[in-house]
Amino acid sequence: MPVFPEEPEIHESIPGPGVPFPRESDAQARRTPATGSASPAINPANSRTAAAVPAVPGPRPGPPRPAPPRAVKPGPPARPGRGPKPGTAAGRPAPTVQYVAAPTADALERADDTVDQLLESGRRPGDVLVLTVGEPHPWQQHELSFGEARYWAQLTEGDDVFYADAGLTRPAGREVVVLVVNEASPDRAGLAFQQALGRAGALLVVCGEAEAVGAPGAPESRPALA
Repeated sequence: MPVFPEEPEIHESIPGPGVPFPRESDAQARRTPATGSASPAINPANSRTAAAVPAVPGPRPGPPRPAPPRAVKPGPPARPGRGPKPGTAAGRPAPTVQYVAAPTADALERADDTVDQLLESGRRPGDVLVLTVGEPHPWQQHELSFGEARYWAQLTEGDDVFYADAGLTRPAGREVVVLVVNEASPDRAGLAFQQALGRAGALLVVCGEAEAVGAPGAPESRPALA
């Protein structure tokens, strides 16, 4: 039996005759999968590999829609309030009325005494208005001698006692009004009393006969000029 020599052992790392040695690029190409090939399945047992896959965010929520407006039910209609009482301004109490009894001929003199008492009690001259039912007061006649412009300017300035006719049509009002009933006509005296009552802010002093202004039974004494 013929004896064959032993065949040499061929290693995979050494190419055979006529086969070129492998290149490093070929080795990388074998390890990199081709484009379009299926991705390898992730082993569910490997928790680290599953956690590394980033979650795809969902669509962003839109801005909140405003709530539809609610219909407001109308409330009950307001009740009409009571109007001011006749003869007094709205929200202002009626002035206090005091009487200084005197005959018609002496009413003017008693009015001067009343003004002096008012000033001595602390009243400012600009707070006092003297109105005459009959003949004008001598001080009114004196001031009118300088002209009506100067006369009415004193009313606007309000620095001194102002003397005027009880039937004046200009707006004039002060804290204290002294009404001089120096005329015995009941009609004119009664109207002058109502007008003076609307011009007085806190106090109305009537000098003369109380019955002439429609106030029977009024106290015939000097008032405590407060």
